[in-house]
Amino acid sequence: MSISSVFNEDSFENSILQLLAGLNYNILQGYDIERDYHNPLYMDEFESSLYSINKDANPEAAQAAIEKLQNIDIGSLEEMNDTFMYYLQNGVSVTYLENNEEVSTLIKLIDYENVENNTFTAINQWTVIDKENKRPDIVIFVNGIPLVVVELKSPSREETDVSEAYTQLKKYMKVIPSLFVYNAFCIMSDQATSKAGTITSSEDRFMEWKTTDGSYENTRFASFDVLFEGIFEKNRFLDILENFTLFSKESSKYIKILAGYHQYFAVNKAVSSTLNAIKEDGKAGVFWHTQGSGKSLSMVFYVNKLQKVLSHPTFVVVTDRNDLDEQLYSQFVKCSDFLKQAPKQAESMDNLRELLENRRANGIFFTTIQKFEDYDKPLSERKDIIVISDEAHRSQYGLDEKVNAETGKIKIGAARKIRNALPNATYIGFTGTPLMKSDKSTREVFGNYIDIYDMTQSVEDGATVPIYYESRVIKLKLNESILREIDDKYEELSRNADEYNIEKSKRELSKMEELLGSPETIDSLANDIIIHYEDNREFEVTGKAMIIAYSRKIAMKLYRRILELRPTWQDKLNIIMTSSNKDPEDWHDVIGTKSHQRQLARRFKDDKDPFKIAIVVDMWLTGFDVPSLSTMYVYKPMSGHNLMQAIARVNRVFQGKEGGLIVDYIGISQALKQAMSDYTERDKKNYGDMDIVNVAHPKFLEKLEICRDLMYGFDYSDFFGEDNLKRAKSISGGVNFLENPLREESKETFLREALLLKQSASLCRSIISEHDRFEAAFFESVRTLLTRITSNKKLSFKEINAAINELLKHSIKSEGIVNIVDSDEEISLFDPDFLKKISQMGEKNLAIQMLEKLINEEVRVFKRTNIVKSEEFSNMLKKTMNQYLNGHITNEEVIEELKRLAEEIKDAKEKPNELNLTAEEMAFYDAITKPENIKDFYENDELIRMTQELTESLNKNKTIDWTKKESSRANMRRIVKRLLKKYDYPPESIKYAMDVVLEQCELWADNAVY
Repeated sequence: MSISSVFNEDSFENSILQLLAGLNYNILQGYDIERDYHNPLYMDEFESSLYSINKDANPEAAQAAIEKLQNIDIGSLEEMNDTFMYYLQNGVSVTYLENNEEVSTLIKLIDYENVENNTFTAINQWTVIDKENKRPDIVIFVNGIPLVVVELKSPSREETDVSEAYTQLKKYMKVIPSLFVYNAFCIMSDQATSKAGTITSSEDRFMEWKTTDGSYENTRFASFDVLFEGIFEKNRFLDILENFTLFSKESSKYIKILAGYHQYFAVNKAVSSTLNAIKEDGKAGVFWHTQGSGKSLSMVFYVNKLQKVLSHPTFVVVTDRNDLDEQLYSQFVKCSDFLKQAPKQAESMDNLRELLENRRANGIFFTTIQKFEDYDKPLSERKDIIVISDEAHRSQYGLDEKVNAETGKIKIGAARKIRNALPNATYIGFTGTPLMKSDKSTREVFGNYIDIYDMTQSVEDGATVPIYYESRVIKLKLNESILREIDDKYEELSRNADEYNIEKSKRELSKMEELLGSPETIDSLANDIIIHYEDNREFEVTGKAMIIAYSRKIAMKLYRRILELRPTWQDKLNIIMTSSNKDPEDWHDVIGTKSHQRQLARRFKDDKDPFKIAIVVDMWLTGFDVPSLSTMYVYKPMSGHNLMQAIARVNRVFQGKEGGLIVDYIGISQALKQAMSDYTERDKKNYGDMDIVNVAHPKFLEKLEICRDLMYGFDYSDFFGEDNLKRAKSISGGVNFLENPLREESKETFLREALLLKQSASLCRSIISEHDRFEAAFFESVRTLLTRITSNKKLSFKEINAAINELLKHSIKSEGIVNIVDSDEEISLFDPDFLKKISQMGEKNLAIQMLEKLINEEVRVFKRTNIVKSEEFSNMLKKTMNQYLNGHITNEEVIEELKRLAEEIKDAKEKPNELNLTAEEMAFYDAITKPENIKDFYENDELIRMTQELTESLNKNKTIDWTKKESSRANMRRIVKRLLKKYDYPPESIKYAMDVVLEQCELWADNAVY
């Protein structure tokens, strides 16, 4: 017995239902419920739950809410879902007449206060008819509302995985959108991988749920049962629905966000810690979640939940930079509907005081810490103010008083200023980097850690990608002693951040600017960045890169020199920095206005925009997220938190992005190691050394050697020559070599290892030797061709040749055209010229693979329409390939057998036209003529009449879900039996024919629209 027959998709589906039953969910079968299939709501349960939850409501009000919920039909799917989520989280506002007066009331869809007052149900095979008729695997309902769609793939089928489940979910959203109007989130699983995401989530933003109790240290792998038990425990499920699902909206762009497991548990810890702090010392603690893991959204979730458990608190959000204040404020604005209030930015301290005085309840106010420096008046003595400090550990947050040695003036630390201004507030710190061990002042202000989500966990969860480092300091020939001096000065600056030392350091470092900004150095830097980018990073993901310049003056020099060297980069390259009244006149057009810079920010976030390289100084180094950004060129000394926050710009997740690369031109390696010293032990172990020389390159060489071993015995030396025809033949020859039946295991290993080779090469291409780079390009070309000819996609050599040519152009700067197979069009199994060309190919294994793929494509078409022919052709193909794999027939013989099979398939496709039958009628014709010798009893005209009458009768009597209902199946059997007897069908063949006809009928289930 095969594994797939022991534990297939149905078995997996039943195990999920059993798990949900263990969580006290009702388990129902969709086909047992009599209902309107065009309505995705489970109306019996929905109406009874609505009246139960709103016992005191006027029946007219409840009915109005039902009608309102059923008529969300204006706008895009995202807009309709946003409307629904507002109803779900806040209730449905309705009006009704009472004593001839209009009365307003709120009808709740879920009772969030009393979990047992709700009905939780999981239904499998819940059919929905919209643009098509579809039946998702499992739908999870609360009070009759289909909140979660679960799509499962068989754990035992190698050809399907969780990605297939994602594709299926996206298709459902297109063809049965009415179901997803009421969707909170979706789940996809193939047992090995289980993830949750929303209707707007890309596949790489579907996330695993790795804990049921909030303990996620060392949580590397997620079991499917952990996801279901972690999310669907009833109290937690309702908490997620109410407080951890939101829409972030900007203009017409709607992004639906489901909190990650780390955000969910950490925010609840932070809320609990805050409630304790209000009663005790006002220190709620420090929330450390590594950069890129959703810290800003965690703040939104935190504010939302805290304003529900407290009596209308006021929040003051403090940042230490204007651009960070703007970015964080912007995120809150996008979530205003979820927060049910609009945040405001304080223009000054007096304005903040007015805001606090005028709002005795609620309010989310943003300000910068610098505004507190020259302000000595108290702002408010209220106890219900929560101060949220972003990047709480920076040196400006000190409590100490410091004395300027030159003037004798006492400078009070900013944290003390805030404390004095808001003495009874409660303080919480959010940070993306850890507190330094020596940082006592931050703990004095905020307390200890609430929650830690470190770099290792974030990468393992797929919330961020790792960062790698490449030094190119030597390319600029900078004096080692100067680099050491710069390091020392910036280290001093980071430790002594009082005004006197900052100004002193700036004066001394201005001397460095003359050397670092000299024409010779700028020319060297510009040339090397161009070479490195064009040779190694231009085609990495979307080609987005950032250059961090030492100063505004150097940024401008570099910008102009790069454009002199590459005049065509006018659209590709831009400079982003603040303007000053003291700037030279010719800078103004380059820097532009604030409006221009906001436009540049939008363009840089657009992956398709030609703006690819941004030169920055301080702006965009914190809080600015561009997921596809994968390269950062650093020409500015940085250390500690500032360094880690800056380089985290390249750690965002994006499809195909192996990691972010930091290219160092100023000597930050020691600063990186020093900054990592405050991270967790496993972070230091895993990411303490980011250097591609020590990390990515050894991995590349290891994978290169493995691929060489797997190709041992095949001579691919022609690939290294200049002849494109020979290069093409070496690629197709490599595929042919691996397609040998005796190398099946080697082929699978090669596909896996060549992909790892490609990923490691993407990070260290600049230090790979030319020979190794060419060899890696060969292996990637073979892998690409192998993947294309074995994939489920329709075979088009035009696409394959284009893909290989693009790959070679990027990898080895090939300008010639390589045709892997002498065809540039989509190929047809029924083209005689193509079949002749295939049989004459020198690479016989490749020819066989191509023919098998093309025949399989045709068999898959028959599987959706004609059960008899699909089984017949599938068995013929299997028999032929088994003979070939077992060595019973030669390469030439198997090609001839496959060509004959192609001819039979061609005849089968033309047969309906010959008999004047539809494709559906042809399928039933094949079913009733399948028993042996049946055609001896009838003239063909009589068989055609029998077929047409049978098809018409079955079509009239089929109903939704008839295949699942025994009474409906019995009725269909009676119809078939009655008709066959009418035509005196041989009694000994009736049962067999009935089984085949009903099996053919079942193909309708997923392909018919009613």
